[in-house]
Amino acid sequence: MDITIRQALPADYAALGEITARAYLQDGLLDFGESDAYLGELRDVAKRAAAAEVLVAVEGGRVLGGVTFVPAAGPMADIAGPGEAEIRMLAVDHAARGRGAGESLVRACIDRARSTGGCTRIVLSTQRTMHTAHRIYERLGFVRTPERDWNPIPHLDDLHLLAYELTL
Repeated sequence: MDITIRQALPADYAALGEITARAYLQDGLLDFGESDAYLGELRDVAKRAAAAEVLVAVEGGRVLGGVTFVPAAGPMADIAGPGEAEIRMLAVDHAARGRGAGESLVRACIDRARSTGGCTRIVLSTQRTMHTAHRIYERLGFVRTPERDWNPIPHLDDLHLLAYELTL
């Protein structure tokens, strides 16, 4: 079967929220595990969809993963500035990894950024340990922008997010 990328429907929100939460937990990306406050944000797909565009990768009616595409600065943007779109919360179910869902989701975000008036760049933040995601970004032309690296929780010295950008 083929993987399809489409806008998330309300019926997809619970599944995508769990896939995203599980991916972050299983990959060790949450400093406080099951008690991490960010887990609630990862599960709240409805909130993301109200402020940005949430895309899902689907195969045979089953959600494999998703991503949040932020077309401009706003409540869902972490580092996007004027003329920039942002990719957030890319996650693929562990059982579906290695089949192209993640790359297809990123490509869909790039396509959306290119069709967004006034958008000249797409940016994202990623954790140091997300090596598979880094390879996808770099393969698609994203470059590291260390001057934009940042820490969303300044009192945690070990949480340092790496920034990437793609000029369109």
